[in-house]
Amino acid sequence: MERTTCCVVGGGPAGMMLGLLLARAGIEVTVLEKHRDFLRDFRGDTVHPSTLRLLDELGLSERFARLPHSRMDQMRMHIEGTSVLAADLRRIPGPYKYMAMVPQWDFLDLLAGAAAQEPSFTLRMSTPVTGLLTEDGRVTGVRYTDEQGTHGEIEADLIVACDGRDSLVCRQAGLRQQQFDVPMDVWQVRVPVPDTGAGPGDGRVFGRVGGGQVAVTMDRGDYFQTSYLFAKGRDRELRAHDIQWFRDRLGALFGWDAGTTDAIGSWDDVKLLEVSMGRLPRWYRPGLLCIGDAAHTMSPVGGVGVNLAIQDAVAAARILAEPLRRGTVRVQDLARVQRRRRLPMALAQRIQLGEHEVLLRPALAGTLVPGRLPLPYRVLRRVPPLRTVAAYLGGVGIRPEHAPAFARA
Repeated sequence: MERTTCCVVGGGPAGMMLGLLLARAGIEVTVLEKHRDFLRDFRGDTVHPSTLRLLDELGLSERFARLPHSRMDQMRMHIEGTSVLAADLRRIPGPYKYMAMVPQWDFLDLLAGAAAQEPSFTLRMSTPVTGLLTEDGRVTGVRYTDEQGTHGEIEADLIVACDGRDSLVCRQAGLRQQQFDVPMDVWQVRVPVPDTGAGPGDGRVFGRVGGGQVAVTMDRGDYFQTSYLFAKGRDRELRAHDIQWFRDRLGALFGWDAGTTDAIGSWDDVKLLEVSMGRLPRWYRPGLLCIGDAAHTMSPVGGVGVNLAIQDAVAAARILAEPLRRGTVRVQDLARVQRRRRLPMALAQRIQLGEHEVLLRPALAGTLVPGRLPLPYRVLRRVPPLRTVAAYLGGVGIRPEHAPAFARA
């Protein structure tokens, strides 16, 4: 039987950040990641201003700056014929007035490399967790399978579930998220930048809403990372169309010609994200804490999920480092993490649900009135400072977390 002080299940942004911070506190931490590498498309690729500041505090900003990335400082939308600047990060407080768009695998490699410099850190790839160990109602460890198919067990003072929206650890622990109704699923696809330069350009995020269609695209330099929204549960029905049907609709929305959209070779190039949104009433049980998507699944609206997950990890590291050093992590300590992060999470979900109801549900139903914006967007056009408020709530959020003193460079 192996043993560690803290076992983190899942090597996404929350898991890798938590592993790095605890290791810098001198705590023995083992991160188990089921995949063999971090190379997976269409993950959250936005690094928010609060995370950029955190990297600075951790002494990682220079390494991050060397990663291939672009910057986004505005979010523009075109809603039924009317253009709206929905968020403007250029005037938010703090040193970082933009979001960086970087492939998530590069970001995770950066965190893994920094954590590997700490002697108390271990990362094990190709090691899916298959179950939990319990004793007298307390979670005491995990079962896993390694790359060779060998079964093993790890005991730990604390298990932290960072294994995402379909968290096996949560299911095994009997923790279930309360789900919200969401109006859409999403297709994600890459579209090359047209030779003509047509498209949003300038490293910005641009949304198009009209004629019963909604799509958002991010300028990633040589391609547009594009999300196409459609009514919940219609994936199989819509894929019955020839791929040219999708090319034509996407091209009409963004003004892309056939030479551009023909790069979408088949439906195999169009990846489905089945959108879900929910939260655990309680993020913990004795010996176990859930953070990030394992605790609160976010809508893709605003791309805030990764930022919230990282903020959860920072709060957890600050609150739990000393109990882990003592070897006595109490339920009260785990409850403090949830109390600390509950309000930022709930507010972000409230904003997302509002956008679902005000814009996305009527847009997908084709009931928006051309030339008449929904009320919140009319207010944004008339009161420019609110664009900065919107940018701050999305890019920084309330109660942003700073690196604990023990983790700073």
